[in-house]
Amino acid sequence: MFAKIEITGTIEVVTGLHIGGSSAFSAIGSVDSPVIKDMQTGHPMIPGSSLKGKMRSLLAKQYNSFVAETPDDDAECLVSLFGSAKKGHVHTSRVLFSDSMMSNWDDLKAKGLTSQTEIKFENSIKRTTAVANPRQIERVIRGSRFPLNIMYEVKDEETILKDFQILTEGFRLIQYDYLGGNGSRGYGKVRFCDLHAEAVIGEVSETVMEECGKLLSQVQG
Repeated sequence: MFAKIEITGTIEVVTGLHIGGSSAFSAIGSVDSPVIKDMQTGHPMIPGSSLKGKMRSLLAKQYNSFVAETPDDDAECLVSLFGSAKKGHVHTSRVLFSDSMMSNWDDLKAKGLTSQTEIKFENSIKRTTAVANPRQIERVIRGSRFPLNIMYEVKDEETILKDFQILTEGFRLIQYDYLGGNGSRGYGKVRFCDLHAEAVIGEVSETVMEECGKLLSQVQG
């Protein structure tokens, strides 16, 4: 059978989020570590690769029986879902993670905010000399929301619920971890809201889709 299921929802930023962009051509005195932004709108974005990579790395800790040298050596259930480029064991990913652009800037402006990001000043201290090394890190402000869009390609109906169980666990693991960088210092806590699955190409039984919805509902908040 050939079918595609679209997973939609919202990624809400709970604490300042930093997914780094390039600072190769920054002017003197500018932010040391900017966030990645959409070139057309200038709005902060969450690359699909960042979300997929974080989810897979957390799931690998749960499902792998050993420390895999590369993602291609992950447990078979993860390789089957997320894909592999390993020679002789190539698998196409069944999940496509789209980039997400900030969607609620107008609402945040109505609350009096004047910028989509904040600059956090930090110091690293060299212990032997007590010399401070100041740095400026740009973060997407808390309360920002990004639309989630993931396309899942159906292999067969028997596999759908197994894969959705893994994806559901992936969402939950991220909520208990962080997205982006500097998570150990309080950055990048997110929550997933209003998750919904819908068959958009082909036919998938209503029973299976209802079960997918029940699984995703376990993530809420």
